[in-house]
Amino acid sequence: MFVAVYWWWVHPGKEDQFRAAWRRGTELITRIYGSLGSRLHRAADGRFVGIAEWPDEETWQHAMDAKMAYDEPETRAAFVDAIADAPHDPLLTLTVTDDLLLRTLDVADEDLGRM
Repeated sequence: MFVAVYWWWVHPGKEDQFRAAWRRGTELITRIYGSLGSRLHRAADGRFVGIAEWPDEETWQHAMDAKMAYDEPETRAAFVDAIADAPHDPLLTLTVTDDLLLRTLDVADEDLGRM
């Protein structure tokens, strides 16, 4: 598994807009490019940090080469409009060596089965 970490400063008052566009964009990138999904975090300094998982670096690089384009200009426009600052490249790219995370969706499915 391959992981890419991104960060964004978001204009004050546009946090909900950013999160909605990030969620929709992530859904589209997952469907179009084969991402395994992503998590969005809020850092103590106020930045949003996204941690995206990919099956491998090659799949991620293909998506990067395509600029992770998707055919929803309104989603892309809302995302870009909300961003005050962000680097062009990911903060980090990582290859997973050991993975002991419990998957959020898997845990939720198990909890539902116990009810």
